[in-house]
Amino acid sequence: MATPRVFIVRHGETEWSLNGRHTGRTDIPLTANGEKRVKATGKALVGNDRLIVPRQLSHIYVSPRKRAQRTFELLNLGIKDPLPWHEHGDKPTDKPTCDDCSARVEVTQAIREWDYGDYEGITSPEIRDLREKQGLNRDWDIWRDGCVGGESPEEVTKRVDELIAEIRTKYHSPVIGKPKGDAPCGDILIVAHGHILRAFAMRWVGKTLPEGPTFLLEAGGIGTLSYEHHNINEPAILLGSAFIIG
Repeated sequence: MATPRVFIVRHGETEWSLNGRHTGRTDIPLTANGEKRVKATGKALVGNDRLIVPRQLSHIYVSPRKRAQRTFELLNLGIKDPLPWHEHGDKPTDKPTCDDCSARVEVTQAIREWDYGDYEGITSPEIRDLREKQGLNRDWDIWRDGCVGGESPEEVTKRVDELIAEIRTKYHSPVIGKPKGDAPCGDILIVAHGHILRAFAMRWVGKTLPEGPTFLLEAGGIGTLSYEHHNINEPAILLGSAFIIG
C-alpha cells in the first residue's frame, strides 16, 4: 500500500552556516564547497532507483531565499516546467537521472527560515552576551524563548502547522493506504533551512517546539518524514530508507 513521504532538504553550506551565524532574512550564496556537496547529494540520492524518485513527487515547496533555491537547482531533479525564479548560477553539467518530474515547484513564505530579529547575523554565544546586557536570561533557547524582534515559537508553530495541514489534506490523504499504482505516490519535497525544518519535523509528529529537538540536520542534508501503518493519523520520522529496486 502507498505511504507518502515528505523529504526535507536543508540548503547547502554558506559562510554563515560555517561559523554559526544565524541566517534568516539575509540572502547569502552557497560556498563553492556547499555547491559541490549538494551536487554529490543529488547524484547519490535522486533517481529512479534512489531515495527521491522525481516522478513520484506530487509537489515541491522551496523557500524564498536564494540559498535554498540554488540548492534545489543543484539537486538536478529534471523538472519539466520552468522554475518560478531566475536561476542563481550555472546549470549542473550532468544530465538529470530522469526528466519526467511533473511536480509543480512553489516558492512559499511558509517555509522561510525562522525570523531571528535582533539575533540575525550573530552566533549563539553572542546572543547570550547580548541578552545578559539587556537584562534577559542568559540561558537562551530558541525553541523556548524565540527571538527578540523576530518570531516566537508560537508564531513558527502556526505557520508550519498550516503547511503540514495543507500537505496532508491535498496530497497525502487522497493516496495513503491505497494499492500502489491506483493513485499518485504523493511524495513531497521541501527545500529550506535548518531551524524551520527541524521545527517542521517536530510538529509533524506532534511535539511542541519548547520540548526541543534531539536531532540535527546538516547543511545540505536530507531527512524523511512519513507515517506508520499506512495511517494518516500516525505520522513518523523515518530514520532510514532503503533504495528502490526494480
